[in-house]
Amino acid sequence: MQDLARRFLVGKVRATFNDPAQGERPVERRSDGLLGPHSVPWRVHGDVTTMMVGGISALLLQMLHPAVLGGVWDHSNFRADMHGRLRRTARFIALTTYGGRDEALQAIERVRSIHEQVRGELPDGTAYSATDPELLTWVHVTETLSFLDAWIRFAEPNMSAADQDRYFAQVAIVAEHLGARDVPTSRAATLRKIRHIRPQLRADNRTRKVAALVLEKAKYSAMDTVPLGLMQQAAVDLLPGWARRLHRLPSSGLSRPLVSGGTFALAGMLRWAFR
Repeated sequence: MQDLARRFLVGKVRATFNDPAQGERPVERRSDGLLGPHSVPWRVHGDVTTMMVGGISALLLQMLHPAVLGGVWDHSNFRADMHGRLRRTARFIALTTYGGRDEALQAIERVRSIHEQVRGELPDGTAYSATDPELLTWVHVTETLSFLDAWIRFAEPNMSAADQDRYFAQVAIVAEHLGARDVPTSRAATLRKIRHIRPQLRADNRTRKVAALVLEKAKYSAMDTVPLGLMQQAAVDLLPGWARRLHRLPSSGLSRPLVSGGTFALAGMLRWAFR
């Protein structure tokens, strides 16, 4: 029975992150990649639940930047394929963390070529481009901070400050390969960068439409809805208070212990399945 349950959970996760129709297979862990098995991202990025929670939280933060939102709105089929977008992002992270150096660099080059096509104007006439180094840095810092904070909250509450700084220093190489500049290499520097960009952030009707799709559960089966709902609310709770207020998203309030406890239990169950 335990073996059957384990196979079921592993199958569900693989179906989420790999698309057989595209010839995708699970990413193999290689020791010759950009980061390596002794890096901090190697242990942080391998946890399914915390990466999902952190990924959803990161998307909600990223779209508060008008240029990020403009790129998604004008150049993405997110309305029809939000799940596919999340899956492709997760696969990119897996390849750049665990894949061999060549396949990691190939994945980065594919993203760079896509970014070359993403440019346009915001409703106020401001030009944007996905190759803008500061925009790339914004996406990177929100993503990495969210992944790390989800890991600390639901996997390693006593993670040392030194390991946290090593995490940011080590993942910076991926952002630099993508074209980001002045990438923070510590937690303090990451928080400073977010504070520096924060005055540019805002939320409008388009922001809320995209956020609603990120937090949508109606398309999922009843079996998937409960764990997804837990991770989504945990992701909202992970947001800084100012970001929740911009999105007009409430925290789980009095039910927060239930959300945290349920997410913690879900994370433990998936770690058992992949053990």
